[in-house]
Amino acid sequence: MESPSPLHVQSVNVGRPREVLWKGRTVRTGIFKEPVAGRVAVRRSNLEGDEQADLKVHGGPHMAVYVYPADYYAYWRAQFPDMELPWGMFGENLTTWGLRDNSVYIGDQFAIGTAHLVVTQPRMPCFKLGLKFGHDDVLKLLLHTAYTGFYCSVLQEGYVTAGDQIRLLHRDEHHVRVLDVVRLERKHDVGPLRRAVAAKALSPSWREYFEERLTQLAVACRPSVQEGEQL
Repeated sequence: MESPSPLHVQSVNVGRPREVLWKGRTVRTGIFKEPVAGRVAVRRSNLEGDEQADLKVHGGPHMAVYVYPADYYAYWRAQFPDMELPWGMFGENLTTWGLRDNSVYIGDQFAIGTAHLVVTQPRMPCFKLGLKFGHDDVLKLLLHTAYTGFYCSVLQEGYVTAGDQIRLLHRDEHHVRVLDVVRLERKHDVGPLRRAVAAKALSPSWREYFEERLTQLAVACRPSVQEGEQL
């Protein structure tokens, strides 16, 4: 029986974009990843042999490597018992044991193989995950469970392979979990929002979003000047 301990890589997955028909239109997507054997080079922008279809929302230096916990696959196989769910089903580059969203923090730095990665943000699902599964229910379930997985930047290029151990090198002092960022996307808690913004490794897009939220909350909480009140 597969074990989630110690921390290690279950599968390394890559794939090139392809065009598929979805709801009457042709969609180009890189979500179809397949496990590969042997060492795979980890570069600043992605893994060797891997590409993203839309660089506006995937890939690049802040989303170079997508990690998804193998720990969650048992849940998904129970939800979709008639489907085959091979490693890489969620479009992840690394399927790993032991790195859950509720115990991994923004800014965590990990040594995986000879590469060093830093956690930057959760992976929020888009319609292409529904395309991969063949229906949209998976999107609602993923958001409900917050089993999102997370993106990493590459601090040190290197090589990874299935079976590599994972070592925590550094933990960010602000202790903002990947799960916290997912929950904050819909909440208005000023304290946690400020802690998230303070996490240096948080990707620019999420930081800008949370900073805008903080500005809006500050305006909403500002006392209004009553009519006729002296300034």
